[in-house]
Amino acid sequence: MTAPVLLDVRKVNTIFGAHHVLKDVSFTIRPGETVGLVGESGSGKTTIGRAILGIGPVSSGSLMFQGQEIAGLAPRERRGDAARIQAVFQDPYTSLNPSMTIEDILAEPVVARGLQTVSEARARVRELLGAVNLPADAAHRFPREFSGGQRQRVAIARALALQPKLIVCDEPVSALDLSTQARVLDLFVALQERTGVAYLFVSHDLAVVRHISHRVAVMRNGEIVEFGDCDQVTARPAHPYTQRLLLA
Repeated sequence: MTAPVLLDVRKVNTIFGAHHVLKDVSFTIRPGETVGLVGESGSGKTTIGRAILGIGPVSSGSLMFQGQEIAGLAPRERRGDAARIQAVFQDPYTSLNPSMTIEDILAEPVVARGLQTVSEARARVRELLGAVNLPADAAHRFPREFSGGQRQRVAIARALALQPKLIVCDEPVSALDLSTQARVLDLFVALQERTGVAYLFVSHDLAVVRHISHRVAVMRNGEIVEFGDCDQVTARPAHPYTQRLLLA
């Protein structure tokens, strides 16, 4: 039986002035699934991710999340989505407040929304640190005290704090060395198996996408030129552009 659709992106267009950045972009993500979104710089990958997060515009088209239209909603109307849709960005250092301890960074989302008391949130922090394989004493340290891979683990823990249904991962391993990349990708897979979270995994690297994705969408010049099962797209691509990415 086919799983229900968690996110349904239908014919999304984004236009900045005279520049047509996204052109009829359509794909779906199911619960617990990773869809890899791959393409070169400027292909529109980040733009569609930002639209899903509600921090980028949609000129036309539809974004149905759990059966609700979220395209074009004002930030106030999107507050409920913040718990259901989270993000992990490319640079973990700039995405973490350097003046806050790791405990404060991880506790802030649940405390700010009144979902837990401070003591409950501290217990949750310990759970989150364990989930991303960081020691409990990391809670009292600052982001600058960690390596890039460790900071990205903190960013992943923060994204998990509100138990989202979907995480938009925008080039989350591109700033890491190859061995650290592999460990962080394995962590993403393990967390998905444990929590059932879905990922939109944005990357310019087809090898990275192949490591983690169930299905793959290939973007070029604002359009999806190929979309299908990971094995099919990455081993036997039909579109010449995907074939060139594979050779690269």
